[in-house]
Amino acid sequence: MPRTIQSLSRLLTVLLALVTGFANAQEPQEGRHYQRIKNAQPVETGKKIEVIEFFSYGCPHCASLEPFISPWSKKLPADVQFRRVPVLFQTPWINLAKIYFTLETLGVEERYSQAVFDALHRERVAIHQEPAFLDWAAKKGLDREKVAGVFASFSVNSSVSRARAQGAAYRVQGVPMIIVDGKFMTDVEMNGGNEQMLRVVEQLITKARAERGTR
Repeated sequence: MPRTIQSLSRLLTVLLALVTGFANAQEPQEGRHYQRIKNAQPVETGKKIEVIEFFSYGCPHCASLEPFISPWSKKLPADVQFRRVPVLFQTPWINLAKIYFTLETLGVEERYSQAVFDALHRERVAIHQEPAFLDWAAKKGLDREKVAGVFASFSVNSSVSRARAQGAAYRVQGVPMIIVDGKFMTDVEMNGGNEQMLRVVEQLITKARAERGTR
């Protein structure tokens, strides 16, 4: 009997070590799967954990991520708020940022963002040119004059300037890039794929929640 108990004890020890090792292997490693931002930025979401996707409609990698991140963002916990911030690395991307904020202002960004990506990367529409965008919007059933007014508005231009400042504050040099609660950064390249990155983001949300002292 003692030998049996001893054998079971050893077996349990081995199994525990294997389980612990597996769990640790699944935890994202700082410097490999994500980076902690040295100068954490204030969030705009108050008590909610902020997740920002820095992106551009003109970025092919962002286009590849869109079918994953769009449904994923709709299933986030109630204490998490997802935001998108367009970057302005190239001159055409300035108008693409204006397109994003125009659609957001009109309350149709979620409905048409995939279509914008498709227009650029599949249909080869020069949607970054204002006339082409307005034609495209009209074909989608949006009021052309209303879209034109919003596109040229002070509000949209102010949002573009603010996006530029946010990109600079986080020192964004490539997209897509995800920021969690102003303190963690990760991207697709660090994690080897879109789904892998989003799993790491979920773990960083848990980490941010713990650091806030909330559950």
